[in-house]
Amino acid sequence: MVPGSDVDVPAEAASVARRYERIERPISWTVALLVGTVAAVALLTLPLVRGLLVAAAVLVAVRVPLFRSDGTARLVTDTDAAAVRADFESPCPPLLAFQWGIADAVRPTADGAEYELTYLFGTRSVTMETTVHTPSSDGGLTDHADERDGGEVTDELELVVTAAGQPWATYAVSMEDRGDETVVDVSWQSERRFDLRHLPPWLVGNRYRPAALAAQGYTVVERDATLSL
Repeated sequence: MVPGSDVDVPAEAASVARRYERIERPISWTVALLVGTVAAVALLTLPLVRGLLVAAAVLVAVRVPLFRSDGTARLVTDTDAAAVRADFESPCPPLLAFQWGIADAVRPTADGAEYELTYLFGTRSVTMETTVHTPSSDGGLTDHADERDGGEVTDELELVVTAAGQPWATYAVSMEDRGDETVVDVSWQSERRFDLRHLPPWLVGNRYRPAALAAQGYTVVERDATLSL
């Protein structure tokens, strides 16, 4: 159990998340150092006014929110559909291993969970919250599965994530019980834009995410993650 948490997080997936963090943090620091170096060089080598303008432009350019991330994925597991639904409704949904896996505290809530995360050597922190909904076809909320495609039972839910009280991402999840396996189709969309400083962590996360899911018993058979302006 993470100190200060009320939840036992999946240990193997948390280990993958910590490996991701050990690579992501130095990359983020390196990007910040490069930006600072470029700004400093501009100040030292150019006339004062021009150097100030260049340094300011560089600092602003890397902090302007530009990108959104969205995508789709298909996962397969030999776990039954009821257990899969329980996974995604739990305080540690498989898709958010890089959040609960490195959190300082994980606490369940009435309809999801909250994670306390620190960064910048512990000088700053943010609270992320998850909320689970089950959308019906008319946009309301329901708690039943429906029959589709040859009698396969399809279950659906929506996972809404906020950070510091602001929208962060939404995940739509459907689960199909195919007897000897359960197929999980996921689509996601970021609810905020992020700047160039977050591009390297996004790339690193794409590399480690299949391993984090595999540690929880899910095999990624298809995945398409994209960036858009």
